[in-house]
Amino acid sequence: MTALLLSCSTQKKDNVELVLDTKSALGEGAIWNYKTGELIWVNITEKILNFYNPKLKNNKEMLTGQMIGTVVPSESGKMMVALENGFYQLNPKTGSKKLITNPEEDISGNRFNDGKCDPAGRFWAGTMSTEGKSQAGALYRLDSNGSAQKMIGNVTTSNGIVWSLDYTKMYYIDTPTRKVMAWNYNNETGEISNPETAIEVPQEMGYPDGMTIDAEGNVWIALWGGAAVGCWNPLTGELLQTIDVPAKNVTSCAFGDDDLGTLYITTARQGTSEEELKKFPHAGGVFKTRPGVKGVEAFFFKGEF
Repeated sequence: MTALLLSCSTQKKDNVELVLDTKSALGEGAIWNYKTGELIWVNITEKILNFYNPKLKNNKEMLTGQMIGTVVPSESGKMMVALENGFYQLNPKTGSKKLITNPEEDISGNRFNDGKCDPAGRFWAGTMSTEGKSQAGALYRLDSNGSAQKMIGNVTTSNGIVWSLDYTKMYYIDTPTRKVMAWNYNNETGEISNPETAIEVPQEMGYPDGMTIDAEGNVWIALWGGAAVGCWNPLTGELLQTIDVPAKNVTSCAFGDDDLGTLYITTARQGTSEEELKKFPHAGGVFKTRPGVKGVEAFFFKGEF
């Protein structure tokens, strides 16, 4: 606990550096592929999957043909993506993709949004209405055999999801609630139960969006409308640290680089007025900072189709 207190203080840190000035409409879904040394992220509405190599300072864009909610690496070397109308396997070398399943085939007006793999290699991703309907979405779990299970219903904007370091809790965000819910999680079966509120984000801090976890077990939450990333202790609900980001709408974050000590941050230009863009000219870019803690390796999808 002492190390936690030393590494995560309540002071603000503003040493944030612009990495990519892409001016993305809706940058999202940051995840670090520790096997390839790349930051993978998406531009949802512009249907772009991005691969950023910080050593080469090169960002490769791949058009997906549909709005892309999130991406996760696969043990097979391919990628799993949640596109507008379902779960797909994607070949990062050719861009070819294969539909695995669309659990909302009979629902119009929804699209997939954020998600990640759990410790057992299952892919969780949720949906939301493109028409602003409340509680029209759900959270799904894609198993290694290609079947999708509906895990949580009545979701408005499915967003950040992480698992505790001991694999007993799943933390999950439905953005408009301004809450992070802690679910009991069974790593063997993938079942969840008994949700409780772990964190409540104050109104003045904006809305919780994407989320990652560090090696101390604290969660880092991108704050839509809050121009910041916040670090919370999910066991106590205490805010430990905030990092100001020069973009109004901060969407996701992921620890990366060889030591997992760099926090990469995606942002959106969407929802930013002309007046606000004068203050935040690099909105929609990717940023990074060294917050003094390290992340954990991302889980890969276990399944081949």
